[in-house]
Amino acid sequence: MDGSDQVRVGILAEPWLYEWQVRALETLRDDPHVDLAIVVRNDGTREYQAESWNRKSRITLDDVREFLALLETEKAWTLVLAERAVARILGDEQTLWHRHSVENVECLRDVDIVGCTPHTDGSWNELPAPAVDLLAERCDVVVRFGFGLVRGDVLTAPEHGVISFHPADIRRYRGMGPPAIFHDGRGRAGTTLQRLNESIDGGEIVAFEEVSLEGCYTLWDVFDRLATLQIDLLGEGLANLRDPTFEPTAVPEEQLGAFYYRDQRRQPAFAARVLAKNLSGRLRRRLERGGTDPADRAVTELEVERSGRQPPRRSADDD
Repeated sequence: MDGSDQVRVGILAEPWLYEWQVRALETLRDDPHVDLAIVVRNDGTREYQAESWNRKSRITLDDVREFLALLETEKAWTLVLAERAVARILGDEQTLWHRHSVENVECLRDVDIVGCTPHTDGSWNELPAPAVDLLAERCDVVVRFGFGLVRGDVLTAPEHGVISFHPADIRRYRGMGPPAIFHDGRGRAGTTLQRLNESIDGGEIVAFEEVSLEGCYTLWDVFDRLATLQIDLLGEGLANLRDPTFEPTAVPEEQLGAFYYRDQRRQPAFAARVLAKNLSGRLRRRLERGGTDPADRAVTELEVERSGRQPPRRSADDD
């Protein structure tokens, strides 16, 4: 592809897109070298919340049922998810993770949206032949924003394949990414835009960026910081693919990072460390910011009640 050519981009999406994904697509819409050609929506996802997820203001009976159901699958990690849910209700909105039905995304208003139901085998999904043929015909590259783990003909049908973000450096952390990074107390983290193959987090690197985690008090702050990186990194990756001299970086097997399975986060010790760091991080942020965050204030009061101690008082010298 000549560097002056326009690249036709297809999107694999759930019935919704996250806010950070919408912002990334908005940067592409304004790029004269990018044509948003088609969205293939995962119609295999049937039970979900989109816009209603964004307006969480109280705990309902359905939330209690979901918590009990999650206990069976997520075990100790359920408590970490519950901490996030309570923080949202108390004011930590997590706007980058707000959901928007693909039909309601303004920058996709004139883009064809085609639904398909993938063939599922365990955790893997394969797109049916008509969807693969459509993407091959209308796209030069496909961006995976949905469908989970993808394999099969779709990976090689477009000229530049399927690219996808992994919110970590695949040469250090594969699998979970941010939970493992936060658990280990890393001071920096990266995000990888990779061209997928049929491995997990072992594709060719199309673009990469690293950032300091200073000021990330909770795991959710880490997710936010990396998602913010990804908004601009998508455009950079597509520009790289348009450059006829660019070659994605293939990472030899022996140079790939350790793989962190999701089962690890369900272990009591792992989940307890992340939960403790989240709660202490909220306390620290609340003290540093003068108690202005309602979610942090509520968590702090809970910690003080359990410990029987009063939080340190701020003085004029602290400001």
